Amino acid sequence: MLWGLFPLYFALLDAVSPLEVVAHRVIWTLVFLIIVISIARNWASVKRALNRRTLLILLGAAVFISINWLVYVFAVATDQVVQASLGYFVNPLISVALGVILLRERLRRMQWVAVAIALVAVAILTFSYGALPWISLTLGFSFGIYGLLKKMANVRSTDSLVIETAALAPFALVLMGFWEVDGQAAFVLDGWQISVLLILLGPVTALPLLAFGGAATRIPLSTLGVLQYITPILQFSIGVFIFGEAMPASRWLGFVFVWTALVVFSTDAYRQSRRASQSRKQRLLEEIEVSEPA
Repeated sequence: MLWGLFPLYFALLDAVSPLEVVAHRVIWTLVFLIIVISIARNWASVKRALNRRTLLILLGAAVFISINWLVYVFAVATDQVVQASLGYFVNPLISVALGVILLRERLRRMQWVAVAIALVAVAILTFSYGALPWISLTLGFSFGIYGLLKKMANVRSTDSLVIETAALAPFALVLMGFWEVDGQAAFVLDGWQISVLLILLGPVTALPLLAFGGAATRIPLSTLGVLQYITPILQFSIGVFIFGEAMPASRWLGFVFVWTALVVFSTDAYRQSRRASQSRKQRLLEEIEVSEPA
């Protein structure tokens, strides 16, 4: 829900350039995480992640999350929240496509059906927008690749995020210093309200990620996947009903195809999860029977 409400927060920073918003998001997220990790005394965990392979992977992750953040802030600033929500609706399908392309995974029949329906949806939305929905595709692919790299790194979400923001921090600081010297910075120069909003980008960014990391260890992955649809549903609702973005019939049709693809995809994932769970239970019962004395 917090992720879904992001458009309302970023709309308050419409007067600030998207690049400056992202620069402050990097710095204040890093500051907030340093405080959290210090209080929890978890620096040993961060140090264990500081090996060459993990650092290279997380550096790549930092690049893709910064692209994702920049495009998302741009989408809100230019009243394209609905198109941004589309990126997060199709993200699970993009993750599947990345698995096929990069990891040579094999899709089940219903997954192919879901991907095909999603491609039809993109074609319809391209016709509706009069151009390829690049914001949606950039958000979907950048977050999908980010998730893939995080999976490869296999590091706790808090540890990986502090490393990612630390890698981006020097670039953010250089940009912020340049804007301050040049008199173009919104921070301080545009009043204390804007400055406070920029500083609060730290906890606003980190808290949902910490909650997500906590949830991932406590509830089934299938449940977590379904709950993640709350984010684009809220974003879509904000774009249409609060910001009043245009939704002609062709655009509604495109979104109906997207939602249909997600229903097919989620149903298949749920059934597969249940089959896997039943199979594990059956194997466990068989092992118990074998181990029991005659």
